[in-house]
Amino acid sequence: MKHLVLSDLHGNLDALLAVLRQVRHESFDSIVVLGDLVGYGASPDQVVDRVRRLSKVTIVRGNHDKVIAGLEDGTGFNPVALASVMWSREHLHPDNRGYLATLPRGPLEVDGFLVSHGSPIDEDLYVLDEVVAAGVFAACEFSLCFFGHTHVPCILVADKTGVHWEPFEGGERSCQLEPGLRYLINPGSIGQPRDRDPRAAYLTYDSDSRWVRWHRVEYPVKRAQKRIRKARLPDLLAERLEHGI
Repeated sequence: MKHLVLSDLHGNLDALLAVLRQVRHESFDSIVVLGDLVGYGASPDQVVDRVRRLSKVTIVRGNHDKVIAGLEDGTGFNPVALASVMWSREHLHPDNRGYLATLPRGPLEVDGFLVSHGSPIDEDLYVLDEVVAAGVFAACEFSLCFFGHTHVPCILVADKTGVHWEPFEGGERSCQLEPGLRYLINPGSIGQPRDRDPRAAYLTYDSDSRWVRWHRVEYPVKRAQKRIRKARLPDLLAERLEHGI
């Protein structure tokens, strides 16, 4: 089966549409969305509407989704993030807020692999290094889990010698998963990349051949920035899109 894996859309309609245009001629057996449809960007309604029109989709909630849906109050968010989620909560249509509130907590299982926002043991946990990943591998039985939350495309592999982390930078990358090894894999972010590459990031996974492929796609960043500034959201949210930070 062939899967399209998307994560951290963050209300960035221009980036999402660019990704969907790039894959429009491909056939997927399922689409997986790893959470944070909203927050930061200035097009929350349009992004949620577009995601709701996807077919054969599995979605887990993200931390921004929870706060904007009113399930949590945003304690622990930095001031810029909190300002963006409060703005999104105010401007999101009630039907779409209700939809976010129904999104399930991860992990979920799809075609023999797990999908989560933060990690399969804690949906809010940032998996940023080998130490955190080792704890996840020790606490949860799985061979493959796709996760988001950090906005950094990477692969963490557990073998007999320990846990190894490799970021994927510079565009298209691919690897074939080996039998007997365990994997935590992050596609990167569509709506707000943080690996110093402003292009939207996503991945595809073929569960029959066990090939994972990372992809990057350019989108009109200045248009996304203009939307943020027109909404009078914190300017930092516009500036960081240009630099992928």
